[in-house]
Amino acid sequence: MPPRQLIVRDLPADLVRRLQERAVAHGRSAEAEHREILRLALAPRKTTFKAALLAMPDVGEDGLFARPRRPSRKVNLR
Repeated sequence: MPPRQLIVRDLPADLVRRLQERAVAHGRSAEAEHREILRLALAPRKTTFKAALLAMPDVGEDGLFARPRRPSRKVNLR
């Protein structure tokens, strides 16, 4: 597939300045930084089950979610 171009017009000067600063901080050109930002933003997310569990907030002690135990009910098996 041939290379594609993307032209973005009417960006606020502050946004362009921050993009340039970010590019310098990462040792890239502003164009390369823009490509990297787009790649990261649009890349498919690869989250493992472990990572998803670790990302869950701590919401309390396990005992807070305990269900009261009731005696089992009688079942007629006729």
